[in-house]
Amino acid sequence: MNLKPLHDRVLIKRVEEEEQRVGSIVIPDTAREKPQQGQVIAVGSGRIKDDGSVRPVAVKEGDRVLFGKYSGTEVKLDGGDYLILREDDILGVIN
Repeated sequence: MNLKPLHDRVLIKRVEEEEQRVGSIVIPDTAREKPQQGQVIAVGSGRIKDDGSVRPVAVKEGDRVLFGKYSGTEVKLDGGDYLILREDDILGVIN
């Protein structure tokens, strides 16, 4: 894949959560919520400030991040599902 997000946008691949069972109840894939965690695949150059300088993005490729439930735009690239969102939509970095 050869995609570089523009400015303060970040390309993320969602990290699927492990299947959990309570007793013998199994929740089907269609009823599950989408995960709110992902791995940063690519980052843009940064936000352009009013004076023309560029503030770099705080996350880097490979970081595992937490983002809002309805954040970003879903895209399909090379057969995979990805999410493009602004740096402001990232809630935190998971260590």
